[in-house]
Amino acid sequence: MFWSFFLQEAPKAPLILPDSVQKANFAQTVEKLANLDFHELLRSMLSESVWIVVKIAVALAIYFVGRWIVRRILRLLDAAFEKKQVDVSLRQFMHNTISVVFSLILIMIVVQTLGVNVTSLIAVFSAATLAIGMALSGTAQNFAGGVMILLMKPYRVGDFISAQGQSGTVREIKLFSTVITTGDNQTIYIPNNSIATAIVDNYSTAELRRVDWTVSISYGDDVDVAREAILEILASDARVLPDPAPVVWVAALADSSVNLSARAWTKNADYWGLFFETNERLYKELPKRGVRFPFPQLDVRIEKE
Repeated sequence: MFWSFFLQEAPKAPLILPDSVQKANFAQTVEKLANLDFHELLRSMLSESVWIVVKIAVALAIYFVGRWIVRRILRLLDAAFEKKQVDVSLRQFMHNTISVVFSLILIMIVVQTLGVNVTSLIAVFSAATLAIGMALSGTAQNFAGGVMILLMKPYRVGDFISAQGQSGTVREIKLFSTVITTGDNQTIYIPNNSIATAIVDNYSTAELRRVDWTVSISYGDDVDVAREAILEILASDARVLPDPAPVVWVAALADSSVNLSARAWTKNADYWGLFFETNERLYKELPKRGVRFPFPQLDVRIEKE
C-alpha cells in the first residue's frame, strides 16, 4: 500500500522528547519527502482506487443478483405453497420470514466482499441483538404470538373477527402484528402478543349464523297478531333458512312495552343484509297489522289533600 511509507511503525518514545530527538525526527521526515517518488505514489494511488472501484462494482453485482435469486426463491415457495394448498396465513408468515432471513444473509455477503471483517461484525451484531432484545422484549413476544396464532389458528386471512375492542376482516398476519380492515375501511394493526392471549370472536368459522331482533309492542296489542306478522315477514325472505325454523317469543315485560324476541338462521354472508332490511320491513309493515311501537311514558298521579 502507498500509505505504508507514512505508516511505518515508530519506536516507542516518551511523551515529551528532547529537542535534539525532535530535530532528528523532523530531519528524517524531510529527507523522506525529498526522496519521495511522486510517480510511484500516483501509480500506487491509481492502483488502489481502481481496486476499490472493482470491489464496489462486484459488491453491487452480488447484491442485485442476490436480490433476483431471493425473489425467485420466494416465487417458487409461493407456488409450492399454493400447489400444496397451504393456509394463506401460514403462507404469508413464511414468505415474510424467509425474505428477512435471506436479505440478512445477502447483506453479510456484500459487506464481506467490500473487505469488512464479517466475524467481528457478527460479534458486534450479536451483542447489539442481545441488548436490543432485552430492550424490546415485547417485540420478541409479538413474534412468538404470531407463531402461536399460526399453530392454533384461531383465525385466518379473510375471517371477520372481533378482538381487543376492534372488529374487521383479517388482511394479513405479519411477523409482529395482525392487520385487519374495519367496515369503514380503516386499517388496524393489532400486536400478535396481545391478540394471541385475548378473547377473539371469529364470525367466519361457521357457515350459518343466527339473526336476532327485538321488537317492542305496546301493552294491549295482540301478541299473537304481532308474532304471526313477524313470522310472515321472515318466511317471505329467501335468505331465511326454513330449518331451523324462525321463532318469536315474548322476551320481557318492560316498563313501557312488551318486548318480542325474533330469531332466524341464515348463511354467514347474508347476515347483515338480512338484519338491516328486516328491521326496515318490521317498521313499515307491523303498523299495517295494528301493531304499535310504544314510546317511553311515565304515569304521574297528583293527590290533593
